Amino acid sequence: MSSFFIKKKGPPKVFKKSENSAGSKRKNDGDTGNKLKKKLNSKHNEEISSDSETEGPAVHRKRRANVEEEFDETPQEKKLRLAKLYLDQLRDEEEKKAEEESFETDLIAGRLQEEVVSLLPPDTSEIRLLRGHKLPVTCLVISPDDKHIFSAAKDCSIIKWDVENGKRLHTIAGGRKGTEDRHVGHTAHVLCISISSDGKYLATGDMNKLIMIWEAATCKHLYKFTGHRGPVSGLSFRRGTHDLYSASHDRSIKVWNVDENAYVETLFGHQDVITGLDSGSRERCVTAGGRDRTVRVWKIAEESQLVFHGHEGSIDCIQLINEEHMITGADDGSVSLWSVNKKKPLSTVKAAHGRHGDSGLEQPYWVAAVAALQNSDTVASGSHNSKVQLWKCGQGFRHLEPLFSIPVPGFVNSLKFSSSGKFLVAGVGQEHRLGRWWRLKEAKNGLYIIPLKRQQPEQEGVQNGEENGV
Repeated sequence: MSSFFIKKKGPPKVFKKSENSAGSKRKNDGDTGNKLKKKLNSKHNEEISSDSETEGPAVHRKRRANVEEEFDETPQEKKLRLAKLYLDQLRDEEEKKAEEESFETDLIAGRLQEEVVSLLPPDTSEIRLLRGHKLPVTCLVISPDDKHIFSAAKDCSIIKWDVENGKRLHTIAGGRKGTEDRHVGHTAHVLCISISSDGKYLATGDMNKLIMIWEAATCKHLYKFTGHRGPVSGLSFRRGTHDLYSASHDRSIKVWNVDENAYVETLFGHQDVITGLDSGSRERCVTAGGRDRTVRVWKIAEESQLVFHGHEGSIDCIQLINEEHMITGADDGSVSLWSVNKKKPLSTVKAAHGRHGDSGLEQPYWVAAVAALQNSDTVASGSHNSKVQLWKCGQGFRHLEPLFSIPVPGFVNSLKFSSSGKFLVAGVGQEHRLGRWWRLKEAKNGLYIIPLKRQQPEQEGVQNGEENGV
């Protein structure tokens, strides 16, 4: 135990303890209190008398009363006064927070108003197919500058592509089962992939419960995160940070700090495997809970969660549209639009990609992938009906309106819009990313880059005139 000493000049003073030390202490305290009171009174009298020379007797009496009232405050009165000050401070902080949230909401609404997008169906001859994976593509991500695409597949490989010329820039080969100790990379199906908003880090998760961190520019392996007890099914970097959220079939969400190569915390709540995860700029993430049929919003800082119900089937994919709205797809064939302020979907389109099967036994096509053009009203969904469907969120995000479909043969296992909104990328395979329930032999494993054309204002006016019969 350390001690602190204060050095004083002169010889040390010796204090003798008397037998009547308690009584002496009370007496000394009383004397000291009387002296202090006299000193204070003389000081106040001196100050007031100084002012009274110019302000007169009335002001003198008023000031003396105020001073006596201030110095006669009891401990209870002091506690009450401090409590009131604390409550006022809390009230001010809450008002300031409410103003900031209102400003952020208004900012998003304003941006949405500016970025209402009207798209035209693309020319099918302009759609490009990039091939390099031997097995079905399971996930993909586009770099923030829209120059590169990273894709992963059931063959355990990761490929970095050049968007402009479609060439492979780097391939991280997959390894065989049992070579985990010596192979740099994945040795099991890669299920999810994410890139930080500054393009520095790339994260990938696989069936072997592992998360790999890569340097996006060079594809150099940096870290390996372990801790999940089931396949890693979702990854997302919080925008503007290097905080990474991961979801797993073990029903948990974990938070990691990639800069520090550190695990932060684990969150629980889902009753079934987690099938998808996404996040924005706030300290929160959204997840799809598969067969527990819930969507959850996780408030990391508050250590709380919001639970949403609505789908009849397993919710297999989820994507944020903005900080307030999200889109989901399920194996019952439905696509739903949600608000974080409503417990039920704002809108649901059933059998969004149609039905298949024998007459009387038709089943809806599973929705395997959804995507959203950030901070706009445009979303997309994919299944295995050989089409990617684009949707428009209606006025005030109240409903979904079909825009047009794009022919893409095979299982659409992943969809991503570019940041600029100039193109959409579909990761396609002969099989569903999570199993082998069906196999489409005519499909090709690869990436489809779909150029998007925006409707010009004059064209919109002409189209609106035609719809109104003008």
